[in-house]
Amino acid sequence: MKQIEISPVTRIEGHAKITVQIDDAGNVADAHFHVMEIRGFEKFLEGAAVEEAPRITPRICGICQTAHHLAAAKATDEVFGLQPPETARRLRELMLLGQYIHSHSLHFYFLGAPDLVMGPESDPALRNVLGILKSKPDLAMMAIKTRKIGQEITALVGGKPISPVTAIPGGQSKGITAEERDKILSKAKEAIGLIGQGVEVAKPLFEEYSETVETLGPVETSFGALTNAGNLEFYDGPVKIMDKEGSPIHEFAASDYLDYIEEKVQPWSYLKFPYLKQIGFPEGNYRVGPLARLNVVDTVPTEIAADLFAEYKEKYGIAQNTLLYHYARLIELMYAAERSVQILEDDNITGTDIRNGLSGPLMTKEEAKESSETKRGVGMIEAPRGILIHDYETDGAGFINRANLIVATGQNNLSMDIGVRETAKEMIKGEEVSEGLKNKLEMIVRAYDPCLSCATHAIGEDSPLEVDIYDSEGRLLRKHLI
Repeated sequence: MKQIEISPVTRIEGHAKITVQIDDAGNVADAHFHVMEIRGFEKFLEGAAVEEAPRITPRICGICQTAHHLAAAKATDEVFGLQPPETARRLRELMLLGQYIHSHSLHFYFLGAPDLVMGPESDPALRNVLGILKSKPDLAMMAIKTRKIGQEITALVGGKPISPVTAIPGGQSKGITAEERDKILSKAKEAIGLIGQGVEVAKPLFEEYSETVETLGPVETSFGALTNAGNLEFYDGPVKIMDKEGSPIHEFAASDYLDYIEEKVQPWSYLKFPYLKQIGFPEGNYRVGPLARLNVVDTVPTEIAADLFAEYKEKYGIAQNTLLYHYARLIELMYAAERSVQILEDDNITGTDIRNGLSGPLMTKEEAKESSETKRGVGMIEAPRGILIHDYETDGAGFINRANLIVATGQNNLSMDIGVRETAKEMIKGEEVSEGLKNKLEMIVRAYDPCLSCATHAIGEDSPLEVDIYDSEGRLLRKHLI
């Protein structure tokens, strides 16, 4: 038995590897996607005042910080029994749209596009962001400008471009002025044009590599996404689950997710494997994120993105092809910019009614300490990579005694693992494995845009900690199991 190891998997957020076990006949016996990093934010949150969660959780990840900030804020809204005013809800949605513009443009143009622009089997020295800058400088500049606009939206509404702070229990701590609105509105309109140019460059690539799109990462799954009366929705709404044929099988509110989603630990990864509880593991595998959202929703409620969505649906229908995550990401990128313009053109966005506070008598500090009352809040949004759930339980004094986070990358974990294994079995047949073929296995993982800093927030009881020690030349010296 021989093992091929691809370590690290490149152009993703975080650290992971792929291993392929090859038998004596040269065929693939097994293959896995391994997540090797550990985070402990569920434990970090225990003992913290629940209102601090929206300030703590953005530190989980430098890419997904806004999504964690808002999911935590929605959970604390529930704990305190406060619903934000409409202006605050729109400000939060706008903040999230800023993250989508930043995150989707970063991933497609700089992490995903090198495989399509340079070619899956091109020289790895060129198949990267520097290759994009050299071969397609105009495209690279469009990407940089687009991403910057997303960060500027987040900074304006969230107070900072990294780890925003303005979402608080019951609403927002600050609004925006008419002058600020006008300035960022012009930039959001600019983003629509930039994204449109990028889409026109990208669409032919899916035709050029149609065989690759059809063959890499084969997996047929159910899909899950938030919806708003059938419309594409990022900030709020129930979860709709549909089977692989496109028929709805579940719809549930955030607070009921434990009735539908279960997690399983496997020995080869520190990342858990969520699945649909009522179907079981592994048959209950489902996917989230751009591909899932465009499968689940009926309409995309902005003009240009709606046209792109109609073209996409006519060609692919209920899409199962893993690489179409990239295509779906571009459609969502356009929607995020157009939706930002819609929100900013509404004069209510500069309103001053941005927070609902507590009313009625409050407990004294002594009463709170003696109280046995527990409260629970569940916040759920669509992060760029898919459904994100923050679930907090507090004691009578408002300190967190239990936290559970289910992130998008975890929900795609089983599909990444299956996709790598099935592709390896199909493509590796007793011959030397080329760098190009190894990259095709990485492309499967890359399409999901996994964020492993977000995902690996806990360790299962059966998952030992493995420490690899390397010398200055990158040679493995020894392994330790802890």
